Amino acid sequence: MDAHHQNTSTLSFDALYRESGRDLYAYVRTLLGDDASAEDVTALAFERAYRKRASFDAGRGSQRGWLFGIARNAALDELRRRKRSAPLVADLADDELPAAAEEAETAVRRSTVRVALAALPPRERELIALKFHAGLSNVELAAVLGTSESNAGTRVHRAVMKLREACNAPA
Repeated sequence: MDAHHQNTSTLSFDALYRESGRDLYAYVRTLLGDDASAEDVTALAFERAYRKRASFDAGRGSQRGWLFGIARNAALDELRRRKRSAPLVADLADDELPAAAEEAETAVRRSTVRVALAALPPRERELIALKFHAGLSNVELAAVLGTSESNAGTRVHRAVMKLREACNAPA
């Protein structure tokens, strides 16, 4: 790799870090449930992405989707290390709610949304976190989850509908 290409690659990675760092941390924090682990896994994800940056293939999706896939794998590794059965934490503080929850039902109080989000199955909470923390398209979601675009879109739609139903259910 010549010096110019290496410099361009480094600049591109720096931009990816600046544009995605906060959202990636929020996503990992949703999966792991605590700040210290989220910081460690976010750093590990960026380290892995930096080491693998030459293997990024734009034909398979965006850099952002690729990065969130690496972060997801790192977070799942951490969860396996902990030997935890549930991949997501139900008790999210009000200020840690995915933007998805607020967008899905803006007229409902945040506490109601938090309870509804916590009631979703872990896989559906993860879908909402990926879609709205990461801002991934259905194509990118499909690549991260290892499924088809239509399946990813259907799963996100169902998760958001369940969230809305839970928010509107009588107390």
